[in-house]
Amino acid sequence: MSSARPRIRRRTTLTAVPAALLAAALTACSGGGGAAGSAAQQGGDDKAPETSISVNLQGGAAAPGEPVKVTLAEGKLKSVAVTAGEGGALAGKISTDGRTWISERVAAPGTAYTVEAKDTHGGSDKATFTTAEAEKVNKLTLAPGKDTTVGIAQPLSIVFDHPVKNKAAVEKGLKVSTSNGTEGSWGWLQDHSGKDRVDWRPKEYWKSGTKVTLKADLNGIDTGADGGWFVRDYATTFTIGAAQVVKVDLDGHRLSLHRDGKQVMDIPMSAGTPGGKKASWRGTAVLMSKEGTINMRSETVGLGDAYDKMVDYSMRLTWSGMYAHAAPWNARHFGNANRSSGCLGMSDADASALYGQVRVGDPFEMTGADAKGTVAEGNGYGAWNVSWADWQAKSALK
Repeated sequence: MSSARPRIRRRTTLTAVPAALLAAALTACSGGGGAAGSAAQQGGDDKAPETSISVNLQGGAAAPGEPVKVTLAEGKLKSVAVTAGEGGALAGKISTDGRTWISERVAAPGTAYTVEAKDTHGGSDKATFTTAEAEKVNKLTLAPGKDTTVGIAQPLSIVFDHPVKNKAAVEKGLKVSTSNGTEGSWGWLQDHSGKDRVDWRPKEYWKSGTKVTLKADLNGIDTGADGGWFVRDYATTFTIGAAQVVKVDLDGHRLSLHRDGKQVMDIPMSAGTPGGKKASWRGTAVLMSKEGTINMRSETVGLGDAYDKMVDYSMRLTWSGMYAHAAPWNARHFGNANRSSGCLGMSDADASALYGQVRVGDPFEMTGADAKGTVAEGNGYGAWNVSWADWQAKSALK
């Protein structure tokens, strides 16, 4: 984590915890009353030792982003509980000598905490503190959506609202688990929108039926200058559907759907006009969304006033505007020439059939010379066009 922190707005409405509370005695429970009384009452010297705890974070404007550390002056700690104002808790561990306890996660901004400690003699004590609020908060957008079923090429993708300078600190908080131990890696990139983004993709396409869970334990993480702090955790789960691949032969002007290694559909189509901006991309694109009937206007993709059409069965492949869709106006070119403005066009019937079969996350593997280049990793989900070794190198923890 970077030592340079965004400014923290200090609270003035809360007062610091009194020193007497933080240094309160932790004493063993007294014995029974009656004739025996205590050692002190009988004039003996066997008094329970006076011990006290100290907490590294104190008062009403403590610095967030640090682990909570509880130290016992004498004796050994039995347990420590650190709870947040809304029911959250920080787990931690007691040191081997029993003198200290340190939380596994850091304290989050703008949060009131209660510390309760018990020693091995039965004594206990309590302390409270509140962290300062962050002046700037970072948030994120997760894909795919929670409890969805997606295709075998769908990455786990996170786009951040603000820049992330402390990438390693953020990545440490991102925990992916799968039902079958799938090997994968995070990779940092720039989204087509210009925002920071990190994707987790498996080494190879997912196996059908895999269940995936992400726990993003980010509450309290400082993302660095101009980024702000996270003030909550995130989580999502999804399942991998049928093993489907769409293969696009740009030079042969055909598109085919394969399921479990068998071809189930073969469609004549017309791709982008080669030799300029209207050419299609090659490489692997991932179906991002099925958008149905939409208005497509050429000026939104830098092609002037070439077209303004309502287009049916629209399947988005890139952020830059490449789709597979129905294009009946281009029927004379299906199967024999590429004459579209960059998309993969086909008949209404074929587009409808494909639309009904494919799933978000299915890969479109596009090959051929009639292309303007390879799909970039941030232009939709282009991570499959990066070698596994190069993708792993994009992790902030490698």
